[in-house]
Amino acid sequence: MTEQIRVTVWNEYRHEKSNAEIAALYPEGIHGAIGEGLRAHGFEHVQYATQDQPEHGLSEEVLAQTDVLLWWGHMAHGEVADEVVERVAARVLDGMGLIVLHSAHYSKIFKRLMGTSCDLKWRELGERERVWVVNPAHPIAEGLPDSFVIPQHEMYGEPFGIPEPDSLVFVSWFQGGEVFRGGCCYYRGRGKVFYFSPGHETYPVYYQSEIRQIIANGVKWAAPTEGPRIFVANRKEPLEPITTS
Repeated sequence: MTEQIRVTVWNEYRHEKSNAEIAALYPEGIHGAIGEGLRAHGFEHVQYATQDQPEHGLSEEVLAQTDVLLWWGHMAHGEVADEVVERVAARVLDGMGLIVLHSAHYSKIFKRLMGTSCDLKWRELGERERVWVVNPAHPIAEGLPDSFVIPQHEMYGEPFGIPEPDSLVFVSWFQGGEVFRGGCCYYRGRGKVFYFSPGHETYPVYYQSEIRQIIANGVKWAAPTEGPRIFVANRKEPLEPITTS
């Protein structure tokens, strides 16, 4: 029930304010385009947070009212306060979903949750990208063809310094020959994390119908699910009787 999922779209929001071409492409910011796509897919509770707001817009109160957080960043990863990163990480471990977009593979929060370098190869020549659905049974692949094309995009290539995904949903092929694991799912504590690579700021990727479908599917998948809370503590009394001979 998408109308009940509370979504916060976090955007660094620096490129749109410093580059006229990007501002023309995303006049309401990258976060605005992502939010527009979510609303078109039936999400009614979409709010925004940006890096230059107090606490980067991610106060305890905002996170407490967020079921799924989307994160787009690129040029100012290092400026994100460690205190906020730990706050977001704690919420993910407690059940909040996290969707990490494009260059946010190198964000503090993604590296914190992956525990690896998250490095990759890249090249910006505006080449064609074909995104292949390699796990059509996964909920994030719902409603998609077996592949689709992004006409122009930045190349991301392997090796990608991430842990082995719990589920790999998408693999991209680029015109220059590289391939990339561009749609990866993880479980962290009670929370779910989806990394999705398309979304370079100089191309209209977030207006493309397939991309909007994937992000909407990702939000539904990453939303919290009911289940036992995780408490790590000694259990002095056994659940079952213990007999000794």
